[in-house]
Amino acid sequence: MKFEAFDLHPKILSGIKAAGYKIPTPVQSRTIPAILKGQDVMGLAQTGTGKTAAFVLPMLERMMETSKGKKINRKNIRSLIIAPTRELAEQINDNIKELGKWTSFNSMTIYGGASAYNQLKMLKRGVDIVVACPGRLLDHM
Repeated sequence: MKFEAFDLHPKILSGIKAAGYKIPTPVQSRTIPAILKGQDVMGLAQTGTGKTAAFVLPMLERMMETSKGKKINRKNIRSLIIAPTRELAEQINDNIKELGKWTSFNSMTIYGGASAYNQLKMLKRGVDIVVACPGRLLDHM
């Protein structure tokens, strides 16, 4: 199986190719089709098996589908991912930027220990995807 079998948007496939992904891992092969159909999924796999791409790719695809022919208001966050640690939040955000490189979506991280002022500034400017740790997210809310 290849990533093309998931019928992802060409811009997302370009991001996959640029990231050096060749074929989907088992966790990706099992979860991406289900998520694209709108099903809930819970996955468990070892580190390095592609879990992040398993949920980021369908998220980007659904965002591409809902953006077709529409002017998107960036003042509204379109996707929120909750991560337990700042390190994981940054890793997820790096994956989003890498896989979504050819899309027009932007993303940011929100966590404690970083400037809340700069985070608020970015949020006010507008962002599509937020990867946040719960404590700082609650502070901003």
